[in-house]
Amino acid sequence: MYDVVIVGAGPTGLWLAGELRLGGASVAVLETRRERDPNSKALTIHPRTIEIFDCRGVAEPFLREGLRIPNGHFGGLADRMDFSVLDTPYPFTLALPQARTEELLEERAVEMGATVRRGCRVTGLVPEGVSLEGGEVVAARYVAGCDGTRSTVREAAGIEFAGTDATTWGWLGDVVLDDPPPRGFSSVTGPSGGLMVVPLPGGVHRIVGGDPATNGAEWPGELTLEELRASVTAIAGTDFGLRDPRWLSRFGNATRQAVAYRSGNVLLAGDAAHMHFPTGGVGMNVGIQDAHNLGWKLAAVAAGRSDSALLDTYHAERHPVGADLLRHTRAQTALMTGYSPEGQALRAVVSGLIASAPDMSKVLAERLSGLDVAYATGRRVPDDGTLFARLRTGGHVQTPAGLVRPDGHLAAVS
Repeated sequence: MYDVVIVGAGPTGLWLAGELRLGGASVAVLETRRERDPNSKALTIHPRTIEIFDCRGVAEPFLREGLRIPNGHFGGLADRMDFSVLDTPYPFTLALPQARTEELLEERAVEMGATVRRGCRVTGLVPEGVSLEGGEVVAARYVAGCDGTRSTVREAAGIEFAGTDATTWGWLGDVVLDDPPPRGFSSVTGPSGGLMVVPLPGGVHRIVGGDPATNGAEWPGELTLEELRASVTAIAGTDFGLRDPRWLSRFGNATRQAVAYRSGNVLLAGDAAHMHFPTGGVGMNVGIQDAHNLGWKLAAVAAGRSDSALLDTYHAERHPVGADLLRHTRAQTALMTGYSPEGQALRAVVSGLIASAPDMSKVLAERLSGLDVAYATGRRVPDDGTLFARLRTGGHVQTPAGLVRPDGHLAAVS
């Protein structure tokens, strides 16, 4: 019997596996896919997530391979927020395909002793743990659902996924560009729609955006290269010479959150706990940060170092973070899909406020970067040159600011 079975080998599940092993818990990760998905939904690693990696001594390969981007955006507005004002050793985001992030996190989890099994479709929960397709039961004391927005674990536990269905749709294409924008980046928004162009490794660019035709529409069907070309040309006045698609996809603004992140011995994290329009590239980061909060707590309970009531603090601390994530992505969705004259006026007003109010820009940057999260015990403690290194053992650390928990937040405000 394992202490914990994690369902889902995405970034959230894999980071949780490593954290549980650091705390001494036995772990199995079960993944339906036999092979890692080469298509990367998430590209952006935010400053707080880089800090988390540093706190465990694994940031270096991400820093080496990721493309550093020194600013961010809110709702696709033209006035990009400068991350250099942030109180962090990593005042930038990293552009790195999710597939590579997963590979690095899986290497860490396996090196630490986690078992990762692919081709295992979980069909439900049983008193002993989880049941697999074919009748096998994997026994565990706790089950962590990190299995995405259609979470089997969440449904089997009877946890409501409250929210709203999609009312608008975006699209993306990972394509080769014969005539890419200068420096590889571009952001264009107007009455015809909005798009961003981001370079990826291997000579590929991602074009992501939306247009008025999908506002209020039903599912428009699978995206074709011809549709992508027509939309990009209408918005940007050029198709950038796009060709040779590696991946074409659509996504909607369905927005939901699990009403409980814990139900007995079942816990949820990442997309199994919250779904939203992918604005600002925050989803994967919040999922990893969920796992960072949960991992040390679940390991301590499994090892008998803490009472099971400690697990209730996971919901108490991370559910409000998820609710705030949904509010901000909804607000950004309204800005990004504001193609009407009224929407364009709103974009102009908000953009002007951000440009003229440095404090507003900084507050938004802190939210997007994940640096502003605070719990009842206190905020995250910034690195003093030694803190992150001292946290690598996964234990509490005494500092002048007070006792710091394994996840980098104050255990008590001094």
